[in-house]
Amino acid sequence: MADKNENLNKYEQKEKIRNRYKGVDPSELEVIPALPQIDIYNSEKEIRVAVYARVSTGDPRQTSSYELQKNHYLDYVNLHSNWKLVGIYADEGISGTSLQHRDEFIRMIEDCENGKIDLVVTKSISRFARNQLDFIENIRRLKERKPPIGVLFESEGINSLDNAFEMTMSIISVLAQEESHIKSEVMNTSVEMRFKRGIFLTPELFGYDLDDNENLVINEKESKIVKLIFFMYLYGYSSKEIADILTKEGIKTPKGNKIWSASSVIGILRNERHCGDITARKTWTPNYLDHRSIKNRLDRNQYICRDHHEAIVSRYDFLAVQKLIDNAKYGNKGILPELKVITDGAFKGFVTVHCKWAGFKAEDYIRASKSISSDAEKTNNEKSDNYESAFDLRGYEIARSQFFDVSEKLTVIMSASHMMFNTNCIRRMESIPYIEMLINPVIGLLAVRKSNKTVKNSISWITLSKRGNFPKNISGKAFLKTIFEIFSWNTEYKYRLRGVIMNNDNSESTIIFNLFEPEVLIPSNIIDADNNSSNSSEACIDPICSTSKSVCAYPKEWTTGFGSEYYSHSAVNLSGSFNINDKKKTFINEQANTTDKSIIKETIDAILSLPKEDSNEK
Repeated sequence: MADKNENLNKYEQKEKIRNRYKGVDPSELEVIPALPQIDIYNSEKEIRVAVYARVSTGDPRQTSSYELQKNHYLDYVNLHSNWKLVGIYADEGISGTSLQHRDEFIRMIEDCENGKIDLVVTKSISRFARNQLDFIENIRRLKERKPPIGVLFESEGINSLDNAFEMTMSIISVLAQEESHIKSEVMNTSVEMRFKRGIFLTPELFGYDLDDNENLVINEKESKIVKLIFFMYLYGYSSKEIADILTKEGIKTPKGNKIWSASSVIGILRNERHCGDITARKTWTPNYLDHRSIKNRLDRNQYICRDHHEAIVSRYDFLAVQKLIDNAKYGNKGILPELKVITDGAFKGFVTVHCKWAGFKAEDYIRASKSISSDAEKTNNEKSDNYESAFDLRGYEIARSQFFDVSEKLTVIMSASHMMFNTNCIRRMESIPYIEMLINPVIGLLAVRKSNKTVKNSISWITLSKRGNFPKNISGKAFLKTIFEIFSWNTEYKYRLRGVIMNNDNSESTIIFNLFEPEVLIPSNIIDADNNSSNSSEACIDPICSTSKSVCAYPKEWTTGFGSEYYSHSAVNLSGSFNINDKKKTFINEQANTTDKSIIKETIDAILSLPKEDSNEK
C-alpha cells in the first residue's frame, strides 16, 4: 500500500509540472521589443569607423605594404555611405605578438573606451594580434562596452559582434598565434643556415661603413676615435675618464650625441668586430611572444669568424683590454693579469692562483699546467721510482680520510664566490698571515703554502684578534667559478676538501687538498622528501653528516672502493723545494704582445691634437 501511495504522489507532482509549463495565452502578455542590433552595412545610423594597419618590420621596403593597407581601407570605408572614418591607426615596424610598443593600437583601444569609435576594421586576426591572450582580452574588452564595439576582420569575413564569433574566436586566435610561431621558427632556421655558411648579419658599427655588398669597411675618421678609446684604456684610463675626455673634446657618440657615458665606452671596448672578428648569436630570444633577448650561454650555437674584415685594433690589444675590464671589477685598475706556471721543484706543473685576477678560463689553467711535464702525471698503477719500497704496492688503495672521524682534520670549504679554511689549517701552518695557492687541474691538487704580503698573488687568510686567530671568509668571485668549471662542480652547492700537511727536507710546510674527491654540501631546501638530491644519481647522501642547512653527499664511485691507488696517491714528489722562490714562467701575459706603451702614448696625443672636425665628423 505504501508503494502505491508513493507512486501516486510522484504522478501528481509530474502532472503539476506539466500544467505549469503549458504557460498562458500569448495574447495576455505585453512584449517590450529589444533594440535591434546595428547592421553595419544597412543601418541608416552613422557608424564611426577606425582602421588598424600594421607591418611587421621597419625595413623601408615594407613601406609599400604599409601604404597599400592604408589606401585600401580608405577606399573600403568610402564604399559605405553610413561609415565615417575616425582615423587610421598604424603601427610600422612592430611585431603583433605583443602589445609592447604598439603605441597606435593602444591609442585606438583608448579611443574606443572614450566613446569615439563604433567599429574597428582590420585586415585579419593576425594583424590585430598574434598573441591569443591579448586577442581575446581586447575583443571582450570592446564587446563589453555600452554599446558594444565590434571588430571587422576582412580576410576572415567575420564580425566580433556576431553570435557565432565567440565559438570560433579561441580557435582562430590559436591559429593566428601558431602562425606567428611558425614564422619565428622559419626565421630562426634561416638565420642558422646563414651562420653555418659564414653569412653574417652586419649592422652598422662605429668605426666602419657598409659598402654596397654590406661588408664592413673602415671609416678613417671614426676609426681614429675607436683606436683612441682602446689605447687610452690600455694606457690606464678608466671608462669614466675616457667618456669625460671625449665629451670635453667635443667628439660625438656613435648615436651622434655630445655626451659620452662609461657604458658607451665599454660597449665599444667589448665589441670584437673592432679587431676584425665576428661572433654571431651573442643573444637569443627564448619566447617569440615577448621578443625579449637574453645572453646566449651556449643555449644556442655560436659562430666565430676570425679576420672577417679589416681590424682597427690588433687582436692582442683587444684581448688585453678584455682582461683589463674583467680585472677592474675586482679593484685591479690598469693591471694586466698573468697566469704563471711553476717549471721545476715539487710543484712543477702547478699554476699560481690570484684571488682578484679574472678573465682566465678553465682551459687556460689546464693548458698552462700541461705545458710543463710533471712527474705527477703517472698512471694509477705505475710504480714510482721516487719511493723506495721492498714491496710492489700496485693494487693497494690509500683509504679516504673522509671515512674516518679525525679531530685534527684539515679542510677548506668552497662555494662559487667564497672559500674558508678551518682553524686546524691555520694552526698547522703556524698562523702565518699570508698564503699562496697553487692548483694543478690535471692531477686535481690544490696546494697552500707560506707567502708574504709582497708577493703579488698572496692571500690574507686569517683574522687577527685579541682572542686569537680565526679563519677569514676569502672572496674568490674572480677565480672560484673557473675552478668550479674545471671540475664540473655545481655552483649551487658547496664543496669540502680534505687536506694533508706535508714537509720537505728543509722543514717547509704545505697543505695538499685533493680536488677530485670533495664532499658535496647540498642545501637542504633542494633535497626532496625522499632524502635524495636533485643530483642523486651522481651522489650518495650521508645523513649522519647532515645539518639543518645542508646535507653532505659523496660521489657514488666511493661505494666501490676505499680510496685512490697507492702510487697515484703518492705521485707528487715533495722531496724538492716548494717555497715561494720556485722558478715560474708566464704562460699567459696579454701585455707581452700588446702595443708598446710609448707608441700608445704617441697615438693618443696625435689623435687628441687633431682638429675637432677631423676627429669626430662621420
